[in-house]
Amino acid sequence: MTLTQLEIFSQVAALRGFTLAAARLGISQSAVSHAIKSLEQELGVELVQRHQARVELTDIGQRLLLRARSLLGLAETMRQEAADAKGMKQGTLRIGSFGPTASMRLLPALLADYRQRYPGIEIHVEEGPDQQVVQWLRERRIDIGFVVLPDESFDSWPLLEDRMVAVVPRRHPLAARDALSLRELCDDPFILTGAGSAELVMRLFTAAGLTPQIRYRCSQLLSTLNTVARGDGVTLLAELALPAHDQTAYVSRPLAPQVARRIGLAVLDQRQSSPATLAFVRQALMLRDAGRLLKP
Repeated sequence: MTLTQLEIFSQVAALRGFTLAAARLGISQSAVSHAIKSLEQELGVELVQRHQARVELTDIGQRLLLRARSLLGLAETMRQEAADAKGMKQGTLRIGSFGPTASMRLLPALLADYRQRYPGIEIHVEEGPDQQVVQWLRERRIDIGFVVLPDESFDSWPLLEDRMVAVVPRRHPLAARDALSLRELCDDPFILTGAGSAELVMRLFTAAGLTPQIRYRCSQLLSTLNTVARGDGVTLLAELALPAHDQTAYVSRPLAPQVARRIGLAVLDQRQSSPATLAFVRQALMLRDAGRLLKP
């Protein structure tokens, strides 16, 4: 068993296909097939089930994938610790990001500062809903991720706090109010966005003993806002996720009482984190403390 075989296995699992994995790794599809077959023969189990268009992991393949990614992570940490002794001139950092708050407000300043200090570190950014980032952390697909705090399952560092706001059509009667309650948002069709903080939104309603009339589930923030702008419903979002430019078709109003959302960086275990990962945390905290974190 080699690290190359484990890396190929990890990529096949992530991309659900031999062809895509081969393209990502820059090798032939036959080399990918041979590596998986050799690994299966050595372990004595079937790791993947091959279908025409894609592959699926077997039950044992799912379990061993976590072990493979753990070994790959430890190997990368060893490489980076060796590189750190030479000035951290090379290495890889995999970042998980969700929604406009992290991807558009936080990452630009962080990446610009980090790349200037560590130009030899190769950075990969994966974007998905907040719960997808959490899953990627648990599966060790990423080294560090932006998460909604608190989350006791990770080592984490708070970066900023914003507030949840109700977003309603400009011509809606609620638009004339200075603040809105969760109860008032239950009288209209509700639009639940999957772009970020969907779980937080549902926890707020559940804690208040309320059930919103969910009529739309939008995977993207812009589609959520467009649905509100058409007058088809109301929604609840984080204020920093809203576009910075003025909107004429909808308005945002704070909740009463106000509800805060805390965003931070998280790793599965900082004791096993690579030097590149810990350097990213240090840079983020320095920018936070200097008031330079948010991109206007």
